[in-house]
Amino acid sequence: MKTRHKAAASILIISAFSCTDLHKDPIGLLTPEQVSTDPTLNSVEVSVTSSYQMLANTLNLLNEWRWDLGTVFRNDIILQDMASDDVSKKWIPDGDQAWMDEVVSFNFTSSNQAFNGQWSYDYEGISRSNLAISYLTDAAITAKIAIDPELKNRLLGEVYFLRAFYYFDLVNNFGDVPLLLKPLKDFSDAYAVAKRETKANVYAQISSDLAQAKTLLPNFKYSDPAEPFRASKGAVLAMQAKVALYNEKWTDVISIVTELEGLNFYSLNANYFDNFDAAKKLTENEVIFAYDHESGTTPRSGNGLCAPLDWGFIAPTANFLAEFEAGDPRLLYTVDTSNHFVYKLLGSTNTAAGYKGNDDAPSNKIYIRLADVLLWKAEAYNETGLYSQAIAIINTIRNRARTGVTVGGTLPPVGTLPDRIASVDKTQIKGWLMHERRVELGFESQRFNDLKRWKIAAQVLTPAIGKNFKAFNYLYPIPQGEIDKSGGSITQNTGY
Repeated sequence: MKTRHKAAASILIISAFSCTDLHKDPIGLLTPEQVSTDPTLNSVEVSVTSSYQMLANTLNLLNEWRWDLGTVFRNDIILQDMASDDVSKKWIPDGDQAWMDEVVSFNFTSSNQAFNGQWSYDYEGISRSNLAISYLTDAAITAKIAIDPELKNRLLGEVYFLRAFYYFDLVNNFGDVPLLLKPLKDFSDAYAVAKRETKANVYAQISSDLAQAKTLLPNFKYSDPAEPFRASKGAVLAMQAKVALYNEKWTDVISIVTELEGLNFYSLNANYFDNFDAAKKLTENEVIFAYDHESGTTPRSGNGLCAPLDWGFIAPTANFLAEFEAGDPRLLYTVDTSNHFVYKLLGSTNTAAGYKGNDDAPSNKIYIRLADVLLWKAEAYNETGLYSQAIAIINTIRNRARTGVTVGGTLPPVGTLPDRIASVDKTQIKGWLMHERRVELGFESQRFNDLKRWKIAAQVLTPAIGKNFKAFNYLYPIPQGEIDKSGGSITQNTGY
């Protein structure tokens, strides 16, 4: 495992758009020194592996301690969790990193570094993916390096998936965004794409990339059993279902999730915390796609987000804690309020494990797991009038929670989390679903996007809980530095 991370260092592509300094190159520009003109099989494989790296919570992947650019770590926890009603910036409020507080309260401007950071990470991932795709679709290169056709297909499927994944994040955060589909060789190329493509066209590209990935990836749970972290056919199907969900194509959600279940690759873990336990990662049954953090690699690839947990960052809101029903074991598995431990992010319920404060911890970043996917299907069932099927899935998730052992090693008391009763009330079932998603997926960077796609963000994120959410906040602002660098050809979202 250490070898793959060490190799990745040889092809780091320092993204031109990762800084807001106006003298920097335009979005996505790769200098001639950064593009290999004579790729080898190893460099092509490394170009694929490095495309995963921008999904990591590893510290300082783009810059060294540039809090002012929002690039110290990937900002999902800020833009999706802190912006929602689930997570506070710190256990004890203070003025540290006030730009995060601005996101929390929705009192930010387009210059807030949270947006620059997420934009930079996603476009760097796209830039790396585009480079790998350019290698793997060049017949002269693939012939020269004598790559095995099956390996070529698998690697190409992986980077098509990754490009779709990064664009999915961008389009949900920012709406219309520049669409880059190949490495940029000069300023002319860069400025030609320095404009916003419509959200519909970006989604069309996402769907195209996922469709290609599906045909290219092997029909196994793990694309490469030796490196099970890699994108798989199951991950592709899950992303196709998520794209359908976000576009309210309910029958597509049902059919795609059914197809995913038919692979028989995944099942709910008997114990809820097995999803997050660093000691069980890549061996449990539920996680579909995650970034595999590892300790002790060169360069580092650990979960750096565990460090700010020891600095007082990342705490639950009172509103989030109140959402849990009495005895729900998922609450303590998520966060220990007495000792200020966020077990889900740490990857261990053992407070002596040493992960809190460790900027090189081995806990994985979970992006997609089966419980999340099944709740998409329940939502689609409810929207299409298949109420009993929706309730059955919700009860399956509740049953797993109440039949697994608690943090203390005991079973929850009898009567904990009773099944939802039969109902044909769509609104009631939707309320049950919203509750279940919140308690099941808390601190997993799902909540804010859920509030937005349910179109209830404005009614939930109110001044009463310290939010100043406005209608235009359904999209975040395009980073002001990107607009400036483009000379105004990249336009701003309404309201900013």
